[in-house]
Amino acid sequence: MTRKQKRLSVIAGALVFLGAATALTFYALGQKASYFYMPGDLQAATLQPGQRIRLGGLVENGSIVRGQGTQVEFGVTDSEKTVKVRYTGILPDLFREGQGVITEGSFGTDGEFVADSVLAKHDENYMPKEVADSLKAKGVWQETTQ
Repeated sequence: MTRKQKRLSVIAGALVFLGAATALTFYALGQKASYFYMPGDLQAATLQPGQRIRLGGLVENGSIVRGQGTQVEFGVTDSEKTVKVRYTGILPDLFREGQGVITEGSFGTDGEFVADSVLAKHDENYMPKEVADSLKAKGVWQETTQ
């Protein structure tokens, strides 16, 4: 092999290695992605059984039902549609009706959303960006001025 052929084979090997590393990285990231939906978006979505998603919106007024222990059921709404959510665990301190919330989980066999994490806004000025943008687009949520 000439010097030029050795150099080209090293460069080709490095490119193959970088391509394989990039492909594996994108594959791993794609497996962990959870897509964000509002309740009104779910009707048009094609979800696989057990697919993890993020469901965001406002906690529906009068929908919080506490069960035994730490089990809670509540509705997440975008004023068009409401999705019933079941969660077992400790809710954030600021979780309450009419507040922005993002839940992560998947739909159960009964069509109810089973969440394994619930995130609530942390002060009166904060709303998760995805939720705020979607609610603003629908004309439901208005920013408070101080």
